Amino acid sequence: MTRRNAASALPRRRRAGANPMRDYDRLPPSLRLWLAGAALPWSARAVHRAFRAALARSGGCPVAALATLDQIEARLLARDAPRIWGTGHPSTAPSGGTGGREALRSAG
Repeated sequence: MTRRNAASALPRRRRAGANPMRDYDRLPPSLRLWLAGAALPWSARAVHRAFRAALARSGGCPVAALATLDQIEARLLARDAPRIWGTGHPSTAPSGGTGGREALRSAG
């Protein structure tokens, strides 16, 4: 039986001995807030890895790193949206729209 609510092209893997709740609890608060509003089913490990890389590229600026995560997610949505929801979905627009993610970031 396949799960239709996670119809992303992202690979789904189960790791032996993984503790997703512990991984989530160890995320920085700003990243947990970002993840709570994420459109894709990010794992805590994957989003933390992407955040650390973005943080390193931004010179340690967490706001810039979260903006990079917005861009990554928009790009992934734009890639998957036509296949899943059709070409009329807002995520297929050139802007990719993150729908108010800046408000979440400024609140944290």
